[in-house]
Parts: sequence; C-alpha cells; structure tokens
Amino acid sequence: MTRASAEKDLEIPPGTAPAVILVEPQLAENIGMTARAMANFGLSELRLVNPKNGWPKKGVREAASGATHVLDAAVVFSSVEEALADLHYVLATTARERGQMKRVFSPDDAMAELTSRAGQRCGVMFGRERVGLTNDEVSLADAIVTFPVSPDFPSLNLAQAVLLVGYEWRRSSGRAVLPFTGEMLSPPATREALVALFANLEAALDAAGFYPPEKRGGIVRNMRDRLHRMEMTEQDVRTFQGALRALTRSRKP
Repeated sequence: MTRASAEKDLEIPPGTAPAVILVEPQLAENIGMTARAMANFGLSELRLVNPKNGWPKKGVREAASGATHVLDAAVVFSSVEEALADLHYVLATTARERGQMKRVFSPDDAMAELTSRAGQRCGVMFGRERVGLTNDEVSLADAIVTFPVSPDFPSLNLAQAVLLVGYEWRRSSGRAVLPFTGEMLSPPATREALVALFANLEAALDAAGFYPPEKRGGIVRNMRDRLHRMEMTEQDVRTFQGALRALTRSRKP
C-alpha cells in the first residue's frame, strides 16, 4: 500500500490529530508499540528525531501489530527544532518538575487545549526511554503534559504514555464512541408472558415436591420477586419456558 492510499483510507484526515514526536527512541519494540497505540485512537503522524541505531529498525513492524501505515508514513528528523518547525503549538511530556515557567497540564486538559486550537498544527513530544527530554528540549514546547501516576512508581513506558495521550485526544475531539452498546435486542417481557412463566415454574416445582406446604406462599412470592428483578426480556421468558418444558418432559415416564 502506498502512503497516499494509506492516508486516503484513514478515519481521521492527516493533520487533524496532533503529531507524535519521539526524541531519540532506542528500542524498536517501543516505536512499534507507539505506532499501534497511535492507530488505536486515530493518530497517524509519527515523527522520529535521531532514532538510535538508524531507521527502519528490525522488529519494529512486528511490534506495531498491523499499524504499519503509521510506520510507513513516519518521518525522520536530525534535530528537535526541525521536527517542530511547522507546528504552531507543542506539548512536552515529562514526569518531573523542570523549574521552567510553563503551564502544566494533565493529559485530559492538555488534549482539550489541543482540540480548542482548530486549524493549528499541534504536536506532543516524548523523550528518550531512560532519561526523557532534556531541559533545552522542554524549553522548545509551549506547555508541559505530566501524568497523575503513583509517586511510588512514576515511570511510564513510552508507548503507554502515547496511549494515554491518544485516548484523551480522542475523547476531547468527540470521537470516543463505543463500537457497540450492549443494548437489549429483545423488548421487555409483557406481564402476560411473565405470569405464564410463573405458572409453569410453580407447577413444575409443585410436581417436584419443592415447597413445604406451610411455606409455599412465601417462597412463590420471593421467587416472583427475584424474576422481576431480572427485568426479563421476551427472549428471556422464551428461553426459560423452553428449559422448563425440557425438564418436565425428562421427568415423565
């Protein structure tokens, strides 16, 4: 697939979502998993600044798990300044305070800021796996994104950080629509259907000698209440009725 055809098939047109800038990424697995995380949430523009040991890397496509269109469109830059040159607004991710007078956003607030900048090209910059971004690189950004992680273990994997940002961007852009709803495909059971089920169930239990005579009334009412709490559908009632017929047939000589 050519780059042009890959872009044509994308859900979100190139330039709509923020660019993801990885500064001197080292591991092929992290770049591949970053591409996968981006594709999960509709991000497609990956920029690599001086990837260690060159590009492309062995094993990167396998780690992307099918998100090869992100890798195929990736652009390599020799400096952070070049990677950011055409962007209007840039966020830098960091886990530690830098002593720089910049606004600090959580991921959700950061992505709300980006989506409010319609028509501007935006990007989010991620640092090296072990040491992150330098202070000079952070100084090139407009604001900082940091994550509300546990202070006991604040380190995030590179692809995980990209995943969090991608998810929040999709939410902020109004695209976080669940792929399915789990709604009932059968309408609620009518009262007539429920009463018929009650009658058949109670008759079957009578035939099996389930009820102590002195407790029958209370047990019947409790059982009906339990079935009501299920908010049964028409299909539920049909299924229970079929099960009851099968059970009562199997008990006949």
